[in-house]
Amino acid sequence: MTQAREIGKGIDAQALMVKLRAWALELGFSQIGVADVDLSSAEPGLQAWLDAGWHGSMDYMQSHGMKRARPAELVPGTLRVLTARMDYLSRDTASDWQAVEWQGLGQAGRAQISLYARGRDYHKVLRSRLQQLSERLAAEIGPFGHRVFTDSAPVLEVELASRSGIGWRGKHTLALHREAGSMFFLGEIFLDLALPLSEPVSAHCGECNACAEVCPTAAITAPYRVDARRCIAYLTIEHDGAIPLELRPLIGNRIYGCDDCQLICPWNKFAKFSPLADFDARPALQSQDLLTLWRWDEGEFLRRTEGSAIRRIGHLRWQRNLAVAIGNALCKADDAGLRAALLASRPTATAMLAEHIDWALAQFGKP
Repeated sequence: MTQAREIGKGIDAQALMVKLRAWALELGFSQIGVADVDLSSAEPGLQAWLDAGWHGSMDYMQSHGMKRARPAELVPGTLRVLTARMDYLSRDTASDWQAVEWQGLGQAGRAQISLYARGRDYHKVLRSRLQQLSERLAAEIGPFGHRVFTDSAPVLEVELASRSGIGWRGKHTLALHREAGSMFFLGEIFLDLALPLSEPVSAHCGECNACAEVCPTAAITAPYRVDARRCIAYLTIEHDGAIPLELRPLIGNRIYGCDDCQLICPWNKFAKFSPLADFDARPALQSQDLLTLWRWDEGEFLRRTEGSAIRRIGHLRWQRNLAVAIGNALCKADDAGLRAALLASRPTATAMLAEHIDWALAQFGKP
C-alpha cells in the first residue's frame, strides 16, 4: 500500500461518498459504509474467545492473534475500511422462503444446503466487484493504496460492519440490518484515504433469544458468543476430521452449513433478494435427495461444484457429511437404496469415511 494520505485537495469528501454509493449500487452492492481502524475495544472479546478454544481446529484464528482487530497492522498505511453489504437470496426465492426451508429440514431424505452456498462462490463475486469499485474510485481521484478482502484474511468483518452502519451484531454473532435481516455477505476495502466515517446503528435484538433457542447443537452459548466446535456450519465446512458422535444426530439432513439461527430471526422477514444471476441457485444443489448426491464420484462432485463455495471442502468431507445425514435418515425410516449405496462404498472408503458409514448403517432401527 502507498504511504497513507488525506483525500486530495479540492475533492469534496461527502460528494465523493455519494458517488461511491451510486457506483456500489451499480455493482450489485446494497449498502456501503466507512469504519475507523481503531478496534481496540473488540480485542478483549476476541482474546477471550480464542482462550476458550471456541475456534476449534481453525488454527489460523489463533496464529493471526490480534492482527484481526488491527487493520493498520494487517495492511500498513490503512486509515479507513470501506465495508460493503451484498444481499444473496436468489432471484427466484419464494416469498415464504423461511417456511420452505423449515419444510426441507423436516424431510429426512432430502439434502439441506445452506442458502448462501447454492449459487456462485461469493468470494469470487464480491472480490471482483470490490476491485471494480476501487478502480472507479481511482479513476475519480487518482491512484491510492488499497486492498480488497472478502472473508479471505484476518478481518473482524462484523465488527467493522457494525461500526460503519451496515448493521449491528446479532446475538448469533452475524450482522443484522433492520431492513435487510442477515441474509447478506460482507466485504471490505482497506484504504489509505481518510474517507468520512459512517454513523453506527443501534442494536435491536432486545430480549429475543430465538437464535440461541433454535440452534440444534446449542452452539450459541450466550448472547454474542458462538462455540464453533458445536456449530453445524463449522462441523460441515471448516472441520476436516471426524464429526463428534454426540453431535451427529443433531445435524439432521444439513450437509453443508446451517441456516437455523437466520431462519428463526424475526428480522429476516425483511431479507432482500439479490438482483445478481451469480447467486441463482443451481438445480443440482437445491432440493436434491441424499442418495443422488451420495452417488456423485469425485469427478462429478468437482464438475457440479465448479465455481461454488462448496468445492473447497472436497469430495471426502462431502461424503462424510452425507453419511451423517443418511444415518439420521435411516434412523427415521428404512431405505434399502441408501443402505445399499453405503455398503457399496464401504470397501474403498478411507478410514475416516468408513467410520462414518458404519455409524450411519448402525442407525437403522434405532428408536
